[in-house]
Amino acid sequence: MGLIYALAAYLSWGLVVPVHFRLLAGLPSETILAQRIVWSAVFVTGLIALLRRRLANPFPLRPRHALLAVSAGLIAVNWLLYLRAVETGHMLDASLGYYINPLVSVVLGAALLGERLRPVQGIAVGLVVLGVVIAVVMAGRLPLLSLGLAVSFALYGLIRKVVGVDGMVGFCAETFLLLPAALGYLLLSETEVPDDPWTMVLLILTGVTTALPLIWFAAAATRLTLTSLGLMQYLAPTGLMLLSTLVYGETLTADRIVLFVMIWLALALYATDAIRHGRRQRIAPQEKVR
Repeated sequence: MGLIYALAAYLSWGLVVPVHFRLLAGLPSETILAQRIVWSAVFVTGLIALLRRRLANPFPLRPRHALLAVSAGLIAVNWLLYLRAVETGHMLDASLGYYINPLVSVVLGAALLGERLRPVQGIAVGLVVLGVVIAVVMAGRLPLLSLGLAVSFALYGLIRKVVGVDGMVGFCAETFLLLPAALGYLLLSETEVPDDPWTMVLLILTGVTTALPLIWFAAAATRLTLTSLGLMQYLAPTGLMLLSTLVYGETLTADRIVLFVMIWLALALYATDAIRHGRRQRIAPQEKVR
C-alpha cells in the first residue's frame, strides 16, 4: 500500500494541484494559503468523523508528537513558496525544487536516520550539487525558490517519518495548529475574496486537493523508507515541468537546462542503483534457503 499512496500523492501534486491553483492565480498567494488551511481543516475533520474507527489511535501522546508543530510550519512555508511560484509564473522553478527534493531526502535519511548512502547515491547527490553550482554561475543568482521548496519539503518528510502518526491524524493536527493564523489573516486582511460561485468552489476544493495528497504522502512515509520515498518524488516535478512548458508557455533558459540535465542524470544513477540493490536483496534470501 505504501507504493500506491506515494503514487497517488505525487501524481496529484504534479498534475492536479498546479492546474487547480493556476485557476486561482488572480488572488494573492497569502489569501489562497489561508483559505487552503481553513478548508483543509474542514475537510479533514469530516474525514476523521467518518473514518474514526479505522484510524490508529495517537494516544497516549509522546514527546515526538510535539514535532508536528514544526512540520506544520514547514508545510505552510512550502505551500506559500509553491503558490508564489504559480502566481508569478515560475512553475519551472517549482519543478526544479521538487526534482532536487528527493536527493535532499536521501542525504537527510543517511545523515539523521542512519539509512546507508551507497557510493552511486553519493555520486548522484554530488551531481546535483555540481548542477546547482554551474546554474548559479551561469545565471548569476541562487535558485532560492527551488532550494526553498526542496529543503522545506524534505524536512517535512523527515519529521513525519520520525513522528510516525497516522497520516490523517497528523495532517489534522497540522491544519489545526495553522488554523488560528489563517483565520486571523482572513479577518484582518484587506484583500476581498471574489464572491462569484466558481471562485468559491475552487477555494473550497483547495481543502480536498491539499489534504488528500498530504494524507497519502504521510501514509506512504510511514510504510516506505525515506530513500524509497525520495526515489518516487521525481513523478511530481515531471508533471509540473510538462505543464509549465507545454501548457503555460514558460521558457527553459540555458542555466535551467543544465540543472535539469544534471538532476535527471543523478536520478537515473540513483534509480539504477536502487533497482540493482532491490534485486540483490530479493536474491540473497533465496540463496540462504538453498
